[in-house]
Parts: sequence; C-alpha cells; structure tokens
Amino acid sequence: MSLTKRIISAFLVLVMLFSVLYAGNQVKEQKKLEVFDNTRTLHIWYTDEALTDYLSSMAVRYHEEKGVRVIPTLQSGLELLQKINEASLTSDYYPDLYIASNDNMEKAYLVGLAMEISDEEGVVSLQNFPESAMHAVTYQQKILGYPFYYETSALLYNMTYLEELAKVAIQEELGVTVETEEGEAEDDSGEEASETEENAETVISQEEMAELVREKVPQLIPGTFEALLEFADNYDAPQNVEAVFKWDVEDIFYNYFFAGSYIDLGGMCGDSKEAIDIYNEEAIRALSVYQKLSDYFAIDAGDVEYDSVIQEFMEGKIVMTTATTDIIRKLDQAKENGEFEYDYGIAPIPRLNSEMDTKSLSVTNTIYVNGYTHMKAEANDFAKYLVKDHAGDLYSATGKVSANKNVSYENHNLDMFMEEYQDSAPVPKLMAISNFWVKMEIMFERIWNKEDVSGQLKQLSEDLMTQITGEPYQEAYIKVEEEDQGFVDYSDD
Repeated sequence: MSLTKRIISAFLVLVMLFSVLYAGNQVKEQKKLEVFDNTRTLHIWYTDEALTDYLSSMAVRYHEEKGVRVIPTLQSGLELLQKINEASLTSDYYPDLYIASNDNMEKAYLVGLAMEISDEEGVVSLQNFPESAMHAVTYQQKILGYPFYYETSALLYNMTYLEELAKVAIQEELGVTVETEEGEAEDDSGEEASETEENAETVISQEEMAELVREKVPQLIPGTFEALLEFADNYDAPQNVEAVFKWDVEDIFYNYFFAGSYIDLGGMCGDSKEAIDIYNEEAIRALSVYQKLSDYFAIDAGDVEYDSVIQEFMEGKIVMTTATTDIIRKLDQAKENGEFEYDYGIAPIPRLNSEMDTKSLSVTNTIYVNGYTHMKAEANDFAKYLVKDHAGDLYSATGKVSANKNVSYENHNLDMFMEEYQDSAPVPKLMAISNFWVKMEIMFERIWNKEDVSGQLKQLSEDLMTQITGEPYQEAYIKVEEEDQGFVDYSDD
C-alpha cells in the first residue's frame, strides 16, 4: 500500500474514531442541550403501578400528536426525592417530571427538584380545579405543580338497607301500599292486601314508590354524628347487621375530620410555621365528641383495620362507614363478580352536631417539573396534557379520581367524593411536622380509650411546637366543661 493510501486510511480511521467519540459525547450531553427539537425524549417517574398502562398509553398518544417521546418509569416509593436528586446531580438519566404527593413539596422545592410551573394558559386555576387542589400545589405563593389525582374520605352507606327503610317509612307516613306485578296491593310485610277492606290504603305503582324512595333516602342519611346516634338508636336493623356505623378508629385518614375544622397546620396552603394552632377549646370539644362515640360503638382500636371494615360492609354487616375514593372501583368490581349483593352510596362526612363542623384530610398527588430538566417547556406541556386534556381518561384506566373538577363520571358517587374534596384540608407541606401524623394517631387511640382529651391534645401541641421552634414549649391547660361540649346523650334511651 502506498504512503498516500496509508495516510488516507489512517485519516479515515481517525475520522471514524472521532465520530464515535463525538456521538458518545452527544448522547451523554443530550439532556444538557439548550436547543430543543421534536425528537427529544421526556422521562417521567412515578411510584404507583396502577398508573403504568395509563401513562404508557398517554406517552404513545403524546408522541403521535406532539412528536415528543415520553418514557414513564416505575420507581419504588421509598426515598423517591432522594433518588431523583442523586440522579439529577450525578447522572444523565433523571426524570424531567415526576408524580408525588403534595406533602413532598417543601422538600422538593428547597433541594431544587420542584420549580414554579409555566402556565400561560391558566390551566392550574379555579376554572379547572377546586380551591383545595390549588392550596395543595401552592408553596410560598408559588404554584409548584399540577394537581393530578386526590384521595380523601367520605361517608359510605348501604343503599339497599336505606331504600328498604325508606319504603317502610313512606308506607307508614302516607298510608300507601305498592301494586305488585300481578296488579295486587302489597303491604309493608310483603303480603297481599285487599282493597275492599275498610279504611283501605291507597295503592301506588312500583314506579311511583321507587320515585318516592329516591326522594326519601337522602333524608335518612344522618347529617350530623348526633343524628347518626339517634338513627342507630331507632333503627330496626336486618338480622345480618352487626353495627350501624363502624370505621377504622386508629388510622388518621379516617379520623382527622373530627378535629379538622378546628386545628391549623400551616395555614390554607400548609406552608407557614407561623400558622400552627392545635390546642384550643373548639378542638377539645370536637375530640370530646369523638371520645363519646366509643360509648356507643364497641370498637377495639387495636383490632379494627380499614380492609376488615370494608369486608364487613360488603357482607352487609355494617350499614355505614368512612371510606376513601378507592372504594368505588372495589365495590363496582365486587358487584360485577357477584361478591357484593347490595347497592351503595356516598355522602359527605356528617357534621359533629348542629354547631360544630367536620373537615376531611386530603392528599393531592401532583405532577412536578424537575428543576434540573433542560426540557422545561415539554415537561410543562405534558403535565398539562395529563391533568386537563386527558383527565377524563384517568379513572377508567387507573381507578384514580382526577383532581380536575370538570371531569364527568357515570357513577354519581365519584361526584360526591369531589364535593368532599372541595372542602377538605390538604395535607401540610412543612418538613418540620413530618412525624405529626404518627403522633396524632397515637393521640386519637388514647382519646378513644378514655384518656383526658385536653391533656392529650396539649401534649401533641407541645411536641409539635418544640419541633418547630427548637426550644421546649409549654401550653397552659384548657379545661372545657362537659355541658359545653354540645353533644346529646342517647345512651340511656
């Protein structure tokens, strides 16, 4: 081979080697480029496996419509922010956006993993989301995420039992009987009655009775816990029923509402250390109502769990309980499979009494844009794509209920959960009170077991304020007279 050819060959090898090295560097620096094009790839991390099919489907559609690839990646929920932070600082593979609950917001923002969203269209606004969702994604007056889906608690009741009760009440109140399919009249015992008898009752059609029952059932749902006790005291329960009302008295998610209207954990957005108010007369009165319920409902706090309560509800042993949004899909599927033979309904959590309100706790799972991403525009656009453009697809694919209040559902009970969510208290974002929930669950259990309400709430407040201030904190003991607790006693009736 001539020297010229050798030189040319050597040159070509160098060119090829340089091209390989250059290509490798291009891949390595891909996420750091400032220039965007339609072949770029977004990475979104999430921790709930139920989202897998939905996010994969949305990724395909988004690529087809926008020309941007999206790669969803399921991650363990343990130390998610730590994983994202390490990946963002030390590698080229990190998420451009991710899904996490709103109580992670302060930590995410302080370490640079959450940034103020770019929302020129005003998607994240009261036009699309309830006030509770807006508070959930706001930190220090900045909107740091997109409300995706939520969890909160509401009252679950056995519709079949209440319809039967409504039918009996209507027959007694209006003096009517229902026409059978054969045209005969049927009394409330199910036996045929003669229309020729003296003082015969008015006979109405089954359709007329069904309409009257639909109107009557909402009137039977207790609007207060005071009314619930009266209902339980007078209810002639079917033989299968073991409890009119039973719930998980230990889990904070199903108990927070008792005190929710009277404690403040960081203000409306849960982000202010100056807005902490736990120990006050109203909160003591509210938790005294909770304690008195233990006189009526024989529930061992250490033995009852949410799943066991729901199983008893499905078996018809419980008339009412408190449940979270996951219950809708669970009951609907059980009904399809023949494992649940009743109809059910959802209603707002009852007030404590005519003067004292309740407020449920809510968690809003949020889409965050990673502060380290170099694809801010695409990341914000895909987040909007999920929470607005295709929010209506979320429930059917995942069983998660969208935080977008404009989504319509065939099952009206999902609308009732949204009603509860709209008035809920978003879980606070303050890192300083991250262990508050464990301490609060302990307090609820002790109060249920008859320990001093004021003393337990005082201890909780002191522990929390000591954490926040960094110094020992002392509260002055508040004594509330029993007659001022606003609760009617039915135990001797």
